[in-house]
Amino acid sequence: MFRGMANIREIIGDNLAHLRKDAKLTQLELAEKFNYSDKAVSKWEKGDTIPDIETLYDLCEFYGVTIDYLTHEGNASEKKEFLRDTKSDFQNKILITALLITIFWMIATIVFVYTFIKLGEGYWQAYLWAVPASCILAIVADKKFFRSSLLNLIVESTLIWSFLAALYCTICTWTLWPIFLLGIPLQMALGIWFVMNNQRK
Repeated sequence: MFRGMANIREIIGDNLAHLRKDAKLTQLELAEKFNYSDKAVSKWEKGDTIPDIETLYDLCEFYGVTIDYLTHEGNASEKKEFLRDTKSDFQNKILITALLITIFWMIATIVFVYTFIKLGEGYWQAYLWAVPASCILAIVADKKFFRSSLLNLIVESTLIWSFLAALYCTICTWTLWPIFLLGIPLQMALGIWFVMNNQRK
């Protein structure tokens, strides 16, 4: 039987509301994870609007369901066939992230070996630069896959201090040590931002 667009919106909205409540999230918390307003989430759940297809896909990834789950009526037990293997998905995301990060370390190793053979002294600082590069990739992965504010805080903190350390060791000038002072206000800003975001939750 053909279902009107309005009815599809209501079904998707109802399913989105149930999934959010099952995940013990408020509309504001969900909105922040996907960079939307809580008003937009409210409109989705009321069936006034439908998220764009990319956002729908991201929501399905986040909740561990398929698009079919959102477009069918019934409770979770009646739609088990549309559930994803979330444990397997999570492991795959970690493996993909780790695999991509190893690329930076492979590049660092190639640089070290090449400079050691050509110059007689390996450019070991390449390994230091691999750390902030890995952090940048991990931040992107967190926003795409994990959406963890704590993980984001840890990785961004590591990015700040590893970048300063790599810069200091590359220039190799003792008088450059004050650059580490730059990390203090940046770290404080990250901490304050983290606390503010969690207080709103």
